[in-house]
Amino acid sequence: MNVTFVANRAAETPVLALPVTKSGAASIAVAGLDESAQAIVTAAAAGQRFKGEAGTVAEAYVPAGQGATRILLLGVGEGDDASYERAGGALTARLLTSGVTAATVDLSGAGASSAAAARLAAAIGQRAWRYDVYRTKLSEEAKPSLSEVTIVGAPEGTDTEWAARDAVTQGLALTKTLVTLPPNILYPESFVEIVTKETEGLGLEVTVLDEPAMRELGMGALLGVSQGSRREARILALRWNGAGEGDPALALVGKGVTFDTGGISIKPAAGMEDMKWDMGGAGAVAGAMKTLALRKAKANVIGVMGLVENMPDGNAQRPGDVVTSMSGQTIEVINTDAEGRLVLCDCVTWVQRTHKVKTIVDLATLTGAMIISLGNEQGGLFANDDGLADQLLAASKASGDQLWRFPLGAAYDKLIDSPIADMKNVGPRGGGSITAAQFIKRFVDEGVRWAHLDIAGMVWSDKDGPTWGKGATGYGVRLLDAFVASNFEG
Repeated sequence: MNVTFVANRAAETPVLALPVTKSGAASIAVAGLDESAQAIVTAAAAGQRFKGEAGTVAEAYVPAGQGATRILLLGVGEGDDASYERAGGALTARLLTSGVTAATVDLSGAGASSAAAARLAAAIGQRAWRYDVYRTKLSEEAKPSLSEVTIVGAPEGTDTEWAARDAVTQGLALTKTLVTLPPNILYPESFVEIVTKETEGLGLEVTVLDEPAMRELGMGALLGVSQGSRREARILALRWNGAGEGDPALALVGKGVTFDTGGISIKPAAGMEDMKWDMGGAGAVAGAMKTLALRKAKANVIGVMGLVENMPDGNAQRPGDVVTSMSGQTIEVINTDAEGRLVLCDCVTWVQRTHKVKTIVDLATLTGAMIISLGNEQGGLFANDDGLADQLLAASKASGDQLWRFPLGAAYDKLIDSPIADMKNVGPRGGGSITAAQFIKRFVDEGVRWAHLDIAGMVWSDKDGPTWGKGATGYGVRLLDAFVASNFEG
């Protein structure tokens, strides 16, 4: 999608979109329509019960000679930045496969802030993302037609805001692609290839660990998950030194199970195809690191992605096995379908030992229990530091990637004690998301701020959203970018 900004509207703009707040349709006057055409648009809005609510659209056709023939009213609610974002997504959703190839949005006199204008523009592009590579029989009517949107009258300062938002949009596209790719195409080695190619030339330092390297480091937890698969595991680390030399101030750690059968503790067949997106945490980290590099973030950040495939062959890990993690702690594997935490714990240990980080945020599609708790509306947040939790909650609110904080505590921690090892990888059914977080917490060094984001219900959607179509949402990229911008730059 090509989005451009211009100062003045062309004489003829066949498709014209106008932002309208809840307070009324006064913006219609900006269109330059004559009295009779304005009456047509006003009547159409009333007939469609359009009240300017964020993300709603009303449509009208006016006679030729008005400078436009198709008028769209975009609801922007109270006129806040987030409402403009919803309006941008709604515009694309309405026009993407409509046959229209170009549209104009006129912000003149709308009172939009530069941030609102940039968010509207970014949402137009984000909502347009699709992955049609394997759809060989799409009808012409089902193919995207909209390719260009011109925004008129954006306020001063929008250019700077837009550059940052465009970086986020590109990061989201990478994440959505990774989450969408089928598991015969995306596996640990190809994940590394795709991400390194997509981030080439951006200034990121790349480290890749193969299985021999991980074995030498003693990563028995991660390698135990991988041992049933013909696809070798990998760790991919992308380091961005935007603040100059020195250890990273922040580590982002992502679970990257490129397909999860459950292993010997195999999942039910129904719905197992969804487990191609069990690498959503690693996908979010990859997208966030691309975003930070594109916008030249003034922060030192490392993104670590633990990449494995969990399969049930004759060499697969068994329930009852005991593995030794890189930290030296031993783990009794009660359920091989609780594999994500085994991947994360070795990644967390590695990044602490090699990069001396003091803040870690991990992201993982970790537990079905999180979907039971929060559905598909918010991700779960666990943290060992209240200040870090507050920073992430603020970033959540600012970005639109919603989070809800859950508790941690000694009583929950005791539920994963093992009679024959240092711990077991699952507790009882109750509090499953909490005991999973408690497991990861055991691998966090003293003095390190740590947060765990369980995003199981957020990386894939069965319905369209404000800035995504049905499928991959890109959840986590905007959140992490906002978190870094507010707390590690400046």
